[in-house]
Amino acid sequence: MMKMERENEGGGGQRKSDRDQSWIPKMIKRRVCTTFVEDSSRSGALCQCGGPRDLHVHLPATDVFNQWDRDLHTSEYPTDAFGQLEFAGAGRRNCPFLRLSHDTPPDNVYSLMTSQWGLPIPNLVVSVVGGQGKETAKPWVREVIRQGLVRAAQSTGAWILTSGLREGVARCVGEAVRDHCATASSLSQAKVIAVGVTPWGLIHQRQQLVNPQGSFPARYYVHNLPHESSCLDNNHQAFLLVDDGSVGHKGSETTFRANLEDIISHQRTGIWGSGSIEIPVLCVLISGDATMIERVDLSLKNNTPWLVLAGSGLAADLIAGILKDLSTPLSPPVSPTSQSSTEESMKSTSIELRDRVRERIQKHFPAETEVEKLVDQALGIYHNRDLITIFRGDHDGPDDLDTIILKALVRAAKRDSSDSSEYTEELKLAVAWNRVDIAKTELFNGDIHWKYEDLEESMTDALVNNKPDFVRLFVENGLNILHYLTYHRLECLYGSVSECDLVSAFLRRRLQERVSLAASQTRLTPQPDDNHSASLTAPSAARDLTLYEPFYYRTLGLDQGVASRKAMKYVNKLLLNESMYRQQRCMSPWISLFIWAVLQNRREMSIYFWKMAGESVIGALAGCKILRELSKLETDTETKLSMKELAQTFENLAHDVFSECYQSNEERSFKLLIKQSPVWGSATCLQMATAADARLFFSHDGVQTLLSEIWWGDMDSKTEVWKLVSCFFLPPFIYTNLIRFRQEENLENPEQFNHGKELDSTDGVELADILNTDDDIEECSALRKKTKGASILFLFDSCFRRLSSRFFIHPPAKATTQKRPFIFHRWRQFWFAPVTSFLGNVLMYFLFLFLFAYVLLIDFKPPPPHGPAPLEFVLYFWVFTLACEEIRQTFFTGSTTVKQRMKLYIQDIWNKCDITALALFILGLLCRMFPWSFNFGRAVLCLDYTVFTLRLIHIFAVHKQLGPKIIIVGKMVKDVFFFLFFLGVWLMAYGVANQALLYSYDSRPGWVIRRVFYRPYMHIYGQIPLDEIDADKRHEKQCTNNASLIHEGAEPCPESDANWLVLILLSVYLLVTNILLVNLLIAMFSYTFNKVQEHSDVYWKFQRYNLIVEYHSRPCLSPPFIIISHLHIFIKRVIQRLPSMKSQHFMLDLTSKEASLLNTWESALKENLLSTQGKKQRESDTERLKRTSTKVENVLKQMAEIRDHDRRLRKLESEVEYCSSALSWIVDALSQSDFVKQTRPPPSKGLCPLATCDDPVPFRVAFDSNVGIVLVSYKPYMARAADGEDQVVFFSISGVKVGGNSTLLRISA
Repeated sequence: MMKMERENEGGGGQRKSDRDQSWIPKMIKRRVCTTFVEDSSRSGALCQCGGPRDLHVHLPATDVFNQWDRDLHTSEYPTDAFGQLEFAGAGRRNCPFLRLSHDTPPDNVYSLMTSQWGLPIPNLVVSVVGGQGKETAKPWVREVIRQGLVRAAQSTGAWILTSGLREGVARCVGEAVRDHCATASSLSQAKVIAVGVTPWGLIHQRQQLVNPQGSFPARYYVHNLPHESSCLDNNHQAFLLVDDGSVGHKGSETTFRANLEDIISHQRTGIWGSGSIEIPVLCVLISGDATMIERVDLSLKNNTPWLVLAGSGLAADLIAGILKDLSTPLSPPVSPTSQSSTEESMKSTSIELRDRVRERIQKHFPAETEVEKLVDQALGIYHNRDLITIFRGDHDGPDDLDTIILKALVRAAKRDSSDSSEYTEELKLAVAWNRVDIAKTELFNGDIHWKYEDLEESMTDALVNNKPDFVRLFVENGLNILHYLTYHRLECLYGSVSECDLVSAFLRRRLQERVSLAASQTRLTPQPDDNHSASLTAPSAARDLTLYEPFYYRTLGLDQGVASRKAMKYVNKLLLNESMYRQQRCMSPWISLFIWAVLQNRREMSIYFWKMAGESVIGALAGCKILRELSKLETDTETKLSMKELAQTFENLAHDVFSECYQSNEERSFKLLIKQSPVWGSATCLQMATAADARLFFSHDGVQTLLSEIWWGDMDSKTEVWKLVSCFFLPPFIYTNLIRFRQEENLENPEQFNHGKELDSTDGVELADILNTDDDIEECSALRKKTKGASILFLFDSCFRRLSSRFFIHPPAKATTQKRPFIFHRWRQFWFAPVTSFLGNVLMYFLFLFLFAYVLLIDFKPPPPHGPAPLEFVLYFWVFTLACEEIRQTFFTGSTTVKQRMKLYIQDIWNKCDITALALFILGLLCRMFPWSFNFGRAVLCLDYTVFTLRLIHIFAVHKQLGPKIIIVGKMVKDVFFFLFFLGVWLMAYGVANQALLYSYDSRPGWVIRRVFYRPYMHIYGQIPLDEIDADKRHEKQCTNNASLIHEGAEPCPESDANWLVLILLSVYLLVTNILLVNLLIAMFSYTFNKVQEHSDVYWKFQRYNLIVEYHSRPCLSPPFIIISHLHIFIKRVIQRLPSMKSQHFMLDLTSKEASLLNTWESALKENLLSTQGKKQRESDTERLKRTSTKVENVLKQMAEIRDHDRRLRKLESEVEYCSSALSWIVDALSQSDFVKQTRPPPSKGLCPLATCDDPVPFRVAFDSNVGIVLVSYKPYMARAADGEDQVVFFSISGVKVGGNSTLLRISA
């Protein structure tokens, strides 16, 4: 059963199919009365079980049974009623049901409900008892059930257990659940589960449910319901039909229900029981008869807490009255000097208590015969009074029921809890119910000082069960995440991942690889266990390999670039010994939790962790990347959409944070884009955005400004193209003022340099200088390696002087002028710019296409020895340099492995185009060298020229006007393929039919294919040969029917037998293709254009980045002269083994202090952005409506309290009037008696005691609304006694409310 629970993720999955329930009759039994015990009260026709004589198998022969016993007189049989129940005419989904014996193990039933039926594991079980039969619940009780109980069940994720019958309180609960499901969202509907635990013998027309093979579904229809019978309530979600062999007897389910509640109370909450507490169970008593006293006593012995609704009915009022009146302690304090008297006092007290309890029981149940038994049960209830909470409808409102339930369960938990903290159990319940509002108002209101140890377990529970509000609450109230998150706890969090998630599949795949490696190392075979983990069965394996053990490298001392197989071998060896890393704290806890939450697609929690973590821009882009990759692998549609939405949310957050940074400081924001992040594998924001396909992020003006600066190098970005072309063909123009360089501007404005900046400031480095120091750094690195015997100070000084001119450290103007001669410096500034490299490649590529076309059209010589021509050899060399450049891009760029470089290279569609063009050229070159394949080779080269020409599209992608149009054309090409599919269907249908009708005797394959495909396709463009189709036009053309002549090449004559059908097919074909399909294609193009046009600029800016990166990493020379650059690179990389700095383009490695300053600045701006967004959200119309709704609800609640106070004041006035009348009567009586001698006449009757008069009011009134006590205390009244002496007499009347409208007056003088 536990295995089934894990398969369904704690009961949250789909229900099993019908055939999977065939095992139920083998495990679940029913009870059948097999021995007839005569019921003398019913003339002997019925058994004491309630069934007729003919239904019993055995009849008593000699023994006469006086009392029927369900254990002795019944037998077990396989259950014959289970499956799905459909209420006829109810119009709702089917609900599962099961007939089972009263002694069925409740743990099997609970597993069946969660795993087989798919009920979610509850965070609370509320068992509603009492109120059965035809008794109608009081209005305030119905309101408590509707507004309090069901709402509490929804907010806590609870099960509500009732009798399941359509009568009494169970009917009220069902209707409340129905109304809640009709008004609540779909997410809330799944949390309200009403389960009926019903006596089988009480169900009317229960035979409709009987089917030994199971009913899927069983139609339950009730008509002509007798008054003494009961039917099932159609508003419950599941039914347990408890059978003890009796018919028409109540209470047969009591024992099973109590045992089920006890079993559930020992299960744990959360996914797979991963919660920190056991499932709390609370019984609610509403009204009830005398049997409920035994039911309450039985559950209290199992330490099950109870909530009693005082004023709801007999049993509930009895228990509430007993707990209120029996205030005398059962065990009075013992005095050591008077032990015997103490024993006598205890006996007298016990006797007094029994008498008072007996008196109350006889008052509430006068017809009950077993009074002493009820007295013992009532005293047992009184002994366990700390498990009982009284809910008074006249004082407690329905809205407070969830808080009262929580406090009742906390009282019960504190009774058995050995926890040192007084409020830990209450906190665990609040977390289990996800009631952060209760936690804030009751637990985290400032009155309780929480320790770290008290929050640690609840924090884990909140993380595992996806409760971000509690995670935020714990962090705000003192939980230090640095101390909390160790690597061992992080492994446990990954171990709690649901097996339905993709992350679990990835971890299991990695686990299988590790287990196989471990088995090969220890020469053992892995054996997977039931928990989807694997273990090594050898004694030498000191530690089992689990699902989640480490997949991080840095903590284990591994290099990030090490191969996976080597890393896993190292991990396997490490886990065989003591793993010291488990106790280490995570270096970046918020990032680790952020990745953990993103992998599980937890929206609120991942966004909160992102807010708490540093490096916000790259973190949001990383989350976007992870989610978009997971969405490609996810099969569930809703989950896929939610992943895409969350990915877009993170992209928007990255865009907004960077926008805030860009508005604050442009230079710092540029460094933020190219800064390497050690937390994210030394990646930069631009690299992460490229991997995440974050096109919106690339469309930001700040990113485009950075790309423009990189693209133009040291030249002004506003330089016209004709100036570049002029300088390209006339290099001396470089040294004129035709082109303006940014460095000249800096020299002309030296006050812009950062003289006052400290060396540790991130603003001391200019972006343009970072991008132009690659070669200088290479030279410094080479110098450091070559001159080992030189002084270290000299090397440092030479490198510092060379780099100081770039970084403006100490007088920048002087350093800049001394770094190299102006001629060489200006030459590098122009030719090393990516735009110049791009321009040179474009011009040379046009020249290459012109040369290729000239060779194909004019100078394409025959095979050797007559050819090729010299220009063709030049073409071959040119293509060879192009191939060398593609090889360099594949194997000599990037810092990843060769396999990863090849994979990244082949993913680009334009690289695929280059490979195709080069492969076709090589094939055409080989074929043209031989006479037998010369023509084929020429045809291949002609086709290859087309591919090379189409390559120009990628070159023009950098243009601002042409780039977006290229994106639109690319999208429309996909539409064309869909159009060709529909066109091919009609073309095939018409072409085959037309050929078969006109030229059935012509079997030439070439002509058949031409007439089936080519000719119908040309019909679309208007080329319709009517002389071959229409019989009236055939005399105009010479043709023959001779097969031999046709095979020799003569034109065949079409057949005229089905001329009318051919014309009809032609008309239909032209109608569909020329009108329907062509207009469909136009509509698709229009839709694509309108859709893409809105975002074409975003797409173009993203592709522009790839083009800039490509030409930034390319050598400055263009093919075919690029071979010189290739030789230079080969010497530096292979022979001299100098590292390539330019391959790591767009990267900036800051010191730890500089990176810390930049991260602090970024975090501050992120907080400003979040604060602004929060303010806008609070000022939005939706939030205002929510606040207004909350205020209106508070006003309504206060109005209800005011009306209640008004009612109480009116009642007080009536009681005071009564007291005033009684006091007047007393005064009159005293005035006529001889007890006192009057010194002055009594007050006038015209003066009302509460009215305003000249004399002071002779009494004062004090009213306590909480306890309902009225105190009327009169002032001293001067009177003269009979003996002539003056006396002061105090009169007081106290009206004490004792219940209902009765008032007990106590008068004293």
